[in-house]
Amino acid sequence: MTIERMIRILAGFFVLLSLALGWHGSLLFVSEWFLAFTAFVGLNLLQSGITGFCPPEKLFARLGFKRGDGPACGR
Repeated sequence: MTIERMIRILAGFFVLLSLALGWHGSLLFVSEWFLAFTAFVGLNLLQSGITGFCPPEKLFARLGFKRGDGPACGR
């Protein structure tokens, strides 16, 4: 598994989890404030696409994941 795939999996998981915890119709609803985490993930993806800085990329590299052919966070 490559760093690029892991970042996409992590971002998708966080978005779906925060929506499940923040949406009133969900069985997992806790608080609407979890929707702010959804916005945080989106903003982080946006800034990494513009700047090329992606903290999870460095974390996954330290954990031993290999780089793929494509950009990890928009580089």
